[in-house]
Order: sequence, then structure tokens, then C-alpha cells
Amino acid sequence: MARGRVMGRRTGWWRGRCRGVLAGAAALLSVAAPAGQATAGQVTAGQGSAAGTPPPYRFAADAEQVEGATKATDAVRLTPGTTYRSTVRDHGRLYYGLRLDETSSAYVSATAVPKPGTKVVYSDGVKVSLQDPEGHKCFSGDAGAARFGPTESPRPLTAWASRRAGPGTYTCKGAGTYSVLVERMSGSGSSSDDWELELQYVSEPALKKSAPTTAPQVWDSASPEALDGSARARQGGTSFNAARSLEEGVWKDGIQAGQTLFYRVPVDWGQQIDATAELGPASGEGFLGNALVMSLYNPVRALVDDADTGYDGTRKVAALEPLPPVAYENRYSVDDQVGGVRFAGWYYLAVHLGAQMADKFGDGPFELTLRVRVRGEAGTAPVYDGATAPRDVFEVTVGDRDAAASGNAATGGDSGPGGNTAMKAVAVGGIGAGCFLVLGLGVWTAVARRRAAAGPAEGATPAVDGAASRTYGRSRAR
Repeated sequence: MARGRVMGRRTGWWRGRCRGVLAGAAALLSVAAPAGQATAGQVTAGQGSAAGTPPPYRFAADAEQVEGATKATDAVRLTPGTTYRSTVRDHGRLYYGLRLDETSSAYVSATAVPKPGTKVVYSDGVKVSLQDPEGHKCFSGDAGAARFGPTESPRPLTAWASRRAGPGTYTCKGAGTYSVLVERMSGSGSSSDDWELELQYVSEPALKKSAPTTAPQVWDSASPEALDGSARARQGGTSFNAARSLEEGVWKDGIQAGQTLFYRVPVDWGQQIDATAELGPASGEGFLGNALVMSLYNPVRALVDDADTGYDGTRKVAALEPLPPVAYENRYSVDDQVGGVRFAGWYYLAVHLGAQMADKFGDGPFELTLRVRVRGEAGTAPVYDGATAPRDVFEVTVGDRDAAASGNAATGGDSGPGGNTAMKAVAVGGIGAGCFLVLGLGVWTAVARRRAAAGPAEGATPAVDGAASRTYGRSRAR
């Protein structure tokens, strides 16, 4: 009896442990699975959950839920290197807090995610700004607003703001508690549904040695020759967190009406990125003036450039303007495109196909071809006087290049391509297997006890313990 009670307690302990592990395994493996590979019960990234319905934005797996305040004095403080989720109402104004020193630069982005089918108009959008402890706006020369524009199609929309420290700074130079203000801009005729927000806060330390304070005036601004070659299939993700990694080359995918696909490309110091998006031919009639939009974002999710094209059923191309090589001193330019390529790291391509395409040419998917070129050799990186947050955000590592070659998806906040998520998946696999064995043994034991209590069936010969053990052993051996 004593042994039976001990075994019962042990089995109960394992059952309690396993229930939590098995319940969380599906969610964890969904994070570990690359975009484009569905786990059980999931819709593949890049596919709609129903015909004509684009998949939802995939928020960071480790994002912390936070509520914005209506007054700066009540704002919850954000931590550098952390991603957050929040919600903004129609015409909403939300404050979040930052604690800044005198020497670090701060970058805060807000990605607004309207629900599928939400009505948006040209002027709808999101605006982000930073304020010093006295409530004065930080003027850094960076664009702080993003609007849906002429496509008038709901999609993830990202705006950003920064406090730039160092030479050439005239406002927001001191240490203290700063405020991030996120405003939702709403025009007449748009829906009043709440929008979800994803906030990211990146901190950049000062340099150990002084660097040039003037942006380069001369660089190769000629449009490169079209990149040829066989297109390789690579399915885009549904957010920054699930963006599919690309290296230089020609890539093919399929995109639905109303869908936004995300890709990421490692661009090192001294290198230039070029990209075009081609929408293939389709049956149908009519013309859509703003059908396809491609946007390029830098490692802090700041918009660098975008391009769009109309569509009439024939092949159309949207191409980014030639951009300068990535350089630290680009931040001193008054040109947003030049200022956007101020650090190395992952650069994101977001490709959106207008929802109105469905009315004239159907839901799709439509043929999408991306041509991505990275020009130049990797140069010397500036030496920071401290660590960035997130760590290595402004570096291109060997692992990054491997991810771009293999097509791995972003990991939603885990360190490195695959990073902790992959290890967690291994742990889940090992623990889960053990749990299934323990739970299965428990079920087998319970069934045996019930049979013993009920007695042998009419005409059956009772089995002895040794025979049962031998049968179980042969089963495992197979």
C-alpha cells in the first residue's frame, strides 16, 4: 500500500507537470516553426484562414502587454530592447515613458494593426513623437507619421521617432524621464474600431571615438542593372517578427488581395540595398491606380523608402530609389532616405497588395517576384561605447548570413536565427515525449486495475504478472 501511494503521488506530480508542458507545446512550436511551415492546427504564414482573408499580423512571441496613459505623468516606463503590445482607440493619444541618459540615442517604433476588413481612408494613420521631461518635442529630423495613403487598404502601418544624442543635437540633450506619444489619426468615413499596436524600443550607445558629423555628399546613385536569374521560391511572413530571410537573388512568392508580406535582408556597414517587386499578369478587367506598395524599413523599423505601382492585369514593377551605402554619419542628413540607412543589420521589405484588387482581379494569390541586390563589400563597423539593446541589433553576423541563405524566418524576439526558440522546441520535444510515456503508462495502469477489479471475462484465462511484463517488453523492443 505504501509503495502504491508513493507511485500514485509521483504519477500525479508528473501529470501536473505534463499538463502544462503539453498545453504550451503547440504555442511554442508555432513560434519555432519558420514562416511558411505550418504546425498542426495552424494556417501557413502567407495563406489566408479563409478564401480572400489575409492571415493576421504575427506579434512578437515575447511581447509584453502594456496600456498607454492619457497623461505623460501616468505613463508606464518602457525598457530598451523590449517589444510591447498595446491598443489605441479612434482619435486616441497614448503616452509611454522612457528613462534616458545623456549619451544614448533612442528609437521607438509603433506598428498599428487594424482588423481585416476595417475601413480606412487616405489620411488615416499613426504618429509617434518624443518629448523631453519638460514636455518639449524632440526635433531629430526624423519622420514621425505614417498614413495609408491612396491605396486606402488596411495593413500594418509603422511610424517612428528618435532622440538622437551627440554632435549636432539641439533639443532633448539631457538625462531624465522622456515621453513617447502615439497618436491615431482618423479621417472622415473610416471605421472607429480599435487598432492593436506593437511597440519596439531600441537603445544605441555613443561611440568610443568621434565620427564624421556630415553625411556623405557623393555616392553611387545610379540605378543598378536588373538582376536576372532563376527565381527561387520563398514565402514571406506576416510581420516583422516572422519576416522571411533573403539573400541577394530573385525570389518568387504568391500574395493575396489585402495581404502584407514581410522579408528581411542583412545589410552590413558600407553596403547598399536595392529591391524591386513585380506583380505578375492576371485575368480580369479594369485599372487600379495604387495596387502594390513596397516599403523598406531599417533595423529599428524606421521607414527608409517606399515604392508603389498601379495595375491593369499586366506585369507591373515597383522599384526603390537608389540608396547610399550604410554609414553611421548618414544620420546627419536632412534627407529621410539617406538618414534611414544609418546602421547595419536586418533591413525589412514589406509588400502590400491593395484589398481593392479583389473587386477587379479576384482574391489571388497573384504572382510576386522580388529582385534583391546587396552591393559592396562589408566595411568596418563603428565601435560603440557600450552595448546596444537589443544586443547585436546593428551587426550582421555569420548566423545572419546563414539565415539569409537558408531562408529562415525571424524568431520573434529570441536571440539569433532559431536562437532560444529552437532550444525550447528541442526541450518541448524531449519533455513532451517523456510526458506522453508517463501519461500513457498511467492510462495503461488504470485500465489494468479496472480489468482486475471487474474480474476475468467469461471463458478468459487470467494473465500472470510475468507474462504481462514480457509482453510489455516485446512491445517496446519493436
